[in-house]
Amino acid sequence: MHYRVLGTTHAFRDDGTPVAVGGARLRALLTALALRPGRTVQVGALVAEVWDGDPPADAVAALQALVGRLRRALGHGAVASVEGGYRLCAAEDDVDCHRFARLAAEGARALDAGEAAAADALLTEALALWHGPALADLPDRAGEAPRWEARRREAHRAALAAALALGRADEALPELTALCEASPLDERAQALRIRALRDAGRPAEALAAYEGIRRALADRLGTDPGPELRALHGELLAGGEGRPAAPGAGRPAPAAADAGAPPQGPHAAGNLRARLTSFVGRQEDIRALHDDLARSRLVTLTGPGGAGKTRLSQEAAEAEGGPSYPDGVWLAELAPVDAPEAVPEAVLAALGARETVLRGAGTESLRAADPRTGEPLGLLVEHLGRRRMLLVLDNCEHVVGAAAELAEVL
Repeated sequence: MHYRVLGTTHAFRDDGTPVAVGGARLRALLTALALRPGRTVQVGALVAEVWDGDPPADAVAALQALVGRLRRALGHGAVASVEGGYRLCAAEDDVDCHRFARLAAEGARALDAGEAAAADALLTEALALWHGPALADLPDRAGEAPRWEARRREAHRAALAAALALGRADEALPELTALCEASPLDERAQALRIRALRDAGRPAEALAAYEGIRRALADRLGTDPGPELRALHGELLAGGEGRPAAPGAGRPAPAAADAGAPPQGPHAAGNLRARLTSFVGRQEDIRALHDDLARSRLVTLTGPGGAGKTRLSQEAAEAEGGPSYPDGVWLAELAPVDAPEAVPEAVLAALGARETVLRGAGTESLRAADPRTGEPLGLLVEHLGRRRMLLVLDNCEHVVGAAAELAEVL
């Protein structure tokens, strides 16, 4: 049997014949099991996912009856009863989402290795497995679906990068334009679009596109473009139009800010700017803050405008550096942020981690543990998870709700 959950849930026999799986609850159960093929899913987890927090009076019996119906549809051997739960008797490659994940990962590796043709074939096959929104038949898609949608966007970007590396800039441009319009602050997509314009012999439009993303980042996040965009801008100014995109374009190489290891050397010092004037008369306040930080993971400074909260916080933060915070003291200035939903991305940018990509051993388990991975907040959690640092959020008043939610998550 083969199973489809990237879209409406379906089951197919080995010869491609569809199997009727009728009823919303039945499809929800099959989706929940297919997400973990070959692994036991506990009864409690299945009840929660199938009934979305509103289970029937005798949930265990109701689930048992539903499993019986699913066995009659798929065949008795398709679902095994195990201690504490049930298991779909299938391999990961029998389920489209897991096959997609494998093909997308192989395509990404091929792209990084400069094998653009192989990457193009693998990523095209992976993306062809999608037939609608991920996990469309789960009553509550908020937990798992965003993770798969983020992977789809990443695979789409990689496929477009492969197309550029193969010299198909004109073909890729319409998709890249639509992608950038949907996600105007996605620097990786914007870099691909600028490369496509350059490779299509439209350098003036490429420069205009760079200026557009530069202004958007400054206006929305108060930051400058990342290193990939800045390097691309330099190439354009140097007259680098018409050159094919490098293999792996749009997939930034692992940087010192990679989530798998703390930063090393001078980069661990943080981003506090040097103050050009002396600071006197508030040593008692700094000592009080030192004591508070020793006791609490979150300390908030309040007071009227002009009371000196920003300067005090920076002086106290700098005094706290060293062994207490081996990964540095970092300031995220939120005054330029005009939309609450942009707060996590602004903090990512301040940390220099806006383009962090998780790779290597443990990546999948990290991503599975937090379905927000791929979104700014999820990336921020991953970036900070293995570090010990002091983070200062300054000028939060106009986005105080979003800043408070961010602080609570971290």
